[in-house]
Amino acid sequence: MKKTLQPAIFLDKDGTLIENVPYNVNPELVKFQPGAVQAISRLGAAGFLIVIVTNQSGIAKGYFKRRELIELRDALACRLAREAGVHLQGFQYCPHAPDSNGRPTCLCRKPRPGLLMEAATLYGIDLQNSWMIGDTLDDVEAGIRAGCATVLYDSGGETLWRQSPLRHPTMHAFQWTEVVRFILDQEEQGSPQVSVQKTLAALSGATE
Repeated sequence: MKKTLQPAIFLDKDGTLIENVPYNVNPELVKFQPGAVQAISRLGAAGFLIVIVTNQSGIAKGYFKRRELIELRDALACRLAREAGVHLQGFQYCPHAPDSNGRPTCLCRKPRPGLLMEAATLYGIDLQNSWMIGDTLDDVEAGIRAGCATVLYDSGGETLWRQSPLRHPTMHAFQWTEVVRFILDQEEQGSPQVSVQKTLAALSGATE
């Protein structure tokens, strides 16, 4: 019997779900972004799987160990269960450092879509009906490359603003209340995937 795929909310961690404390793995320093807990609660109740996808080059740079990141993951999962009433389905992370120009040296570091594709395979996720939410255009690009709708949650994380067709979010928001309202409205009206698929098809045609 073919397994039914489920939509997911892919969440960047630092600067999106929680306040950005560079290279932090101390659960005591974790603070959720304003409105994030309530938003995740509503999205989980709407039937979305919740998956964190995060670049963690601090491992490659020697700032912390994998086990410390896993301890932080477990603490986040406990808090989301307790405060938002949702199960954290997945926590996919890239442990690799970028090159000297900030570009990925692997297949998993965002803006590449490897983390999302891995999660889709592991958890049976319907990428075309899923959303990637992040505070940088690298998050947006990773989401679009995976075939998801995207939200740029603008908390100040994006500083370079490098533009391309793959870096135009479905929505640009400054508050979590805007994000959850928009996604749930789109769910009622129908998925915004037409624009995402047109972008990918156009780019594919341009490279043939």
